[in-house]
Amino acid sequence: MITDIIVKLEQDKAHDQALDYAVSVAEAFDAHLAGVAFGDLSSIPDYAMPGLPSSIVDEMLAESEKAGRNTIARFEAAVKRSMLPAEGHLITRSDFGPVEAFAVKARNYDLSILRQSEDGAVNNDLLIEAALFDTGRPVIVVPYIQRTGLKLDRMVCCWDGGTAATRAINDALPLLKKAKVVEVLIFANEKGRRRRQREIPGMDIANHLARHKIKIELRTVPAGGIEIADSILSYVADNSADMVVMGGYGHSRLREFVLGGVTRGILSTMTIPVFMSH
Repeated sequence: MITDIIVKLEQDKAHDQALDYAVSVAEAFDAHLAGVAFGDLSSIPDYAMPGLPSSIVDEMLAESEKAGRNTIARFEAAVKRSMLPAEGHLITRSDFGPVEAFAVKARNYDLSILRQSEDGAVNNDLLIEAALFDTGRPVIVVPYIQRTGLKLDRMVCCWDGGTAATRAINDALPLLKKAKVVEVLIFANEKGRRRRQREIPGMDIANHLARHKIKIELRTVPAGGIEIADSILSYVADNSADMVVMGGYGHSRLREFVLGGVTRGILSTMTIPVFMSH
C-alpha cells in the first residue's frame, strides 16, 4: 500500500504540477502527504557566490527563506482543502546539500513525487537522480505540462525482464490494482526473438500480474530504428496512456549514479507521469 508520500515543492505557484498531482495521489490512497521546500541558497549558482559581501549573502538567504515559507503555506492550504493528513518541511540550513537532504528524508516514505525539469524554470535533475538511486524507494516524475491529477484508465509497464523493471512493477502494484487496464509493453528485436523462440515474451510477468487481479494486455512491438525512449513516448501517446511504469537505469561513476540513456531520454521529453524504481 501507499500510505506515506513525499513531494518536492517549488517556490513558484506556476510550477505546482507535482504538488497538485501528489495531492490527487494522496486522496486516492487516503495517504499522508509531506511537502518539502528549500529556503537556502541552493538556487544561486556557485560561480555567483565568491566575493559577495556577507551582508548580501544574508539578505539573499533571508529572501530565500521567506519564499520557502510562502511555499509551505501554499502547500498547507492545498492539503487543507483536501482534508489530508499532512506536514510541511522547510529546509533552510543543513549539514547536507539539498539533494542529499531530500534523499535522506525520502527514505522514510513509500513514494517520492517530483516535477520534471524545465529549462529556465525548474532544475530537478539531481534531485530526481537522488530520489531514484539513493532512497530505495520509487519515484513519480510529473511532466511540467501536466494539467490533471491522478488518472489510471490505462497504464503501460515497460518490460525487459531485468531487475529494475521487476522492481518498478512490484513497487507500482498499488497503482496497477487501481488501473482499468495495464499493458505490459515489450520491444522485440531479432536477438530477443531468437532467444525466446519457444516462449511468449512477457507472458510470465503478465500471468503474475493477472494473479493479482489486474487486467492485463500483453503488447510486443518491433524495436524499430529509433531510440527506445522515443518508441515508448510514441507508443503511450498513440494509446492514450495515463502513466508509464519503468525501471530507472543508470551506471556508477566515481561512486555516483548517472542516468542511463533511456531513462534520461524519457525524463527530458516525457508527456505523462512516469513511475520509476531502481
